[in-house]
Amino acid sequence: MSASEYRTASPSVLSGMPATGQTRRLTLTGIAGAVGRCRDQTRTALEDWGWLPTTDPDRQARADDVLLLVSELATNACQHAGGPDQLVLSASARTLRIEVLDGSDAPPRRRVPHSPARAGGHGLYTVELLASRWGHLPRADRAGKAVWVEIDLPQAP
Repeated sequence: MSASEYRTASPSVLSGMPATGQTRRLTLTGIAGAVGRCRDQTRTALEDWGWLPTTDPDRQARADDVLLLVSELATNACQHAGGPDQLVLSASARTLRIEVLDGSDAPPRRRVPHSPARAGGHGLYTVELLASRWGHLPRADRAGKAVWVEIDLPQAP
């Protein structure tokens, strides 16, 4: 079993931001190291879309945030939903959307109250801090859900 990916639209870059309609999809079925594969897929997309490499500290910080968000969503799917089935990255001129699909219908739940001193339970708290928006939707194709985050992209001057 292996990971498969496909791309829609050509990786055209305008002012260092992805052109409208860029999508990357990584299908994960029976894959070991799903979190690392999701992060690698995301890094490749960010490179193709002109986010990385960069010497701009703000842009680097935003790319690092994206990679951390992907790691958090994929890790949560591994810990609470039997692992991710799919990673979808969709970029427009203004927004990057990350979706991690899994086979569990259970919604993500934030540990309340959040305690930085306690081990674990920081994933959704981190997502809330870094994402512009986030949520979850039931899958249309089968049982399970898609947990998504959106990141508003910095606009070029």
